[in-house]
Amino acid sequence: MLFDREVYLQRRSALRRLVSSGVALFLGNDESPMNYADNPYPFRQDSTFLYFFGIDRPGLAALVDLEQEREILFGDDRSVEEAVWMGPGERLVEVGGRAGVRQVLRRADLEEAVRRERASGRKVHVLPPYRPEHVLKLAFIFKVPPRDASRLASEELIRAVVELRSRKGPEEIEQLEEALELCAAMQLEAMKRTRPGVLEREVVSAMEGLLLSKGSRTSFPTIFTMRGEILHNHYHGNVLQPGGLVINDSGAESPAHYAGDITRTLPVSGKFDPLQRDVYQLVLKAQQEALAAMKPGVLFRNVHLLACRVLTEGLIEMGLMRGDPEEAVAAGAHALFFPCGLGHMIGLDVHDMEGLGEDYVGYTEKITRSSQFGLKSLRMARALEESFCVTVEPGLYFNPFLAERWRADGLHRDFIDYGAFEKFSSFGGIRIEDDVVVTREGARILGPPIPKKIEAIEQIMS
Repeated sequence: MLFDREVYLQRRSALRRLVSSGVALFLGNDESPMNYADNPYPFRQDSTFLYFFGIDRPGLAALVDLEQEREILFGDDRSVEEAVWMGPGERLVEVGGRAGVRQVLRRADLEEAVRRERASGRKVHVLPPYRPEHVLKLAFIFKVPPRDASRLASEELIRAVVELRSRKGPEEIEQLEEALELCAAMQLEAMKRTRPGVLEREVVSAMEGLLLSKGSRTSFPTIFTMRGEILHNHYHGNVLQPGGLVINDSGAESPAHYAGDITRTLPVSGKFDPLQRDVYQLVLKAQQEALAAMKPGVLFRNVHLLACRVLTEGLIEMGLMRGDPEEAVAAGAHALFFPCGLGHMIGLDVHDMEGLGEDYVGYTEKITRSSQFGLKSLRMARALEESFCVTVEPGLYFNPFLAERWRADGLHRDFIDYGAFEKFSSFGGIRIEDDVVVTREGARILGPPIPKKIEAIEQIMS
């Protein structure tokens, strides 16, 4: 069990206060085969199942009665044949008891249990399926075509789960801090190993090997790349070149599967050149001003736009942009260099609860998503609240492909000097990211200090 029994009892009790009637069906994850059934990918439990039950094993489901204190855990103990290969494992009734669940039934009993609830006229609430096996399971249980399985999702349950998981309890903050201890070790390992002539994958293997030695694993596929203008570049085959920059966006999971997500940008040769220093200091300034603006009640979209203005002002000073910074940001011209959002919620998922629907997590009925390029990629726009945990990750990216497309289409010529862009065509990108908890007075960076000032990074790399 990941936390004390009382934590899960309180979470399920809070769910009952938010969803007034019916039952909630929670599907745990199954083993997912790589190429045949007995050779699966490393198992990762569904995050919402972990949140409400804390049971980290495959092949489970649960029903929570939302009108009375009744819960059923569905699953099977290992057979004798399975035990020969995998060991007997702990009996499910004992595992369920530690999560505060008194009734345990066979996995095969789930369909009949749901049928009885529906036959009695009760609503069975489910969450959106994000795995193909969940789609098929819901289609089978509810007797609908697989293409209609996503339509079964209960908006009432989605909103309730988002409401609960958005506010992190002290036990969750502790887990995030533990994940970030590992992230710090990964970043320091990368700083010590990054140098000309080394393959990207050599540094990645050292970071991920460090996690394995600590009993952890990555919270998302590592981004370690000289092609920093590509936001989520998972290719690790490049040789690190002298004078270049490398983005290290990597993360670790805590023992309870809470995610860390940290980015640092490193000079391959150990020293930033003058142009790199200027761009780096600008990104760092944007992050510092964004962090200073964060507090309960402030729209995260406004914090994002503040960072955009800071970046735009700096780009104007460098001669890459021109005109009024406010007007340039309002028009979306800055998105050539910052085509993504400032950050996202973080918790049991690195993009926390994204599987439930990003608009439920980061937006509200009144605060809706923009259709503007760049701004529409902002995952989190709603007002900050105390105990929200979010990433803050401004960046500047110099993507020749995007610049050429915009130039050919005649976009934002009043604000962008495309001629000046040419000297940045091989620059790559710079991103600086920390994980933050919103406090009563403002915001606090989680985890141990991870070097991000130029002098500190250069000292370690020397």
